[in-house]
Amino acid sequence: MFGLSLAFGYWSLEKFLRMPLHVLSHPLGAHVLTHLRDKTTKPALFRALSYQISLLLALEATRDLASVEKTIETPMETTTGHVLAKPIVVVSILRAGLGMVQPFHDTFPDVSVGYVGLERDHLTAVARSYYCKLPPLAGKRVIVVDPMLATGGSAVQAIDAVKATGGKEIVFLCIVASPEGVALMQQVHPEVPIHAGALDRQLNAKKYILPGLGDFGDRLYGT
Repeated sequence: MFGLSLAFGYWSLEKFLRMPLHVLSHPLGAHVLTHLRDKTTKPALFRALSYQISLLLALEATRDLASVEKTIETPMETTTGHVLAKPIVVVSILRAGLGMVQPFHDTFPDVSVGYVGLERDHLTAVARSYYCKLPPLAGKRVIVVDPMLATGGSAVQAIDAVKATGGKEIVFLCIVASPEGVALMQQVHPEVPIHAGALDRQLNAKKYILPGLGDFGDRLYGT
């Protein structure tokens, strides 16, 4: 993280450290990410690894979820436990974000899923919106997922759509982030926490993350 001033010089290290950025710190996360980066990893294994790291990120991003007491009967006696106070909504940025949704389906009760379709122009690196379908968002934790936070443009557009639909308690999850993408998010949506599997060095001239892991959607679906 201390190399950020070299990659994005006009941002001070102190300002970067104040950002709501949480980089996954878990040995399994590092192990999985290494194999995701490996260009020889085949799509089937890539999908399994994407599931694993997305589950770790989902757990980290929801550790502060509110809970309420609930009285239940065990086979032995009456006791009081805790259950989640509100459902969550996962908003997937299509198409690559679909690779991060299944862990939420498998883990969290009452989860609903929304979709924001954004297609990146490979010449301009600007995303074009082609689809948006969101469930009711008021009063819910909204988790926007996209594996790559590169320029930050797609994340900003998706969160704009979430806010316009009534979302207020918003978190952004990605597997790999660039300093440039984090900086744009901080500029436009400074209150939105970012949970990332890794913070990489920089973008290249074509706006791909370095060292990165290539085109996530292509590798996920073998296209």
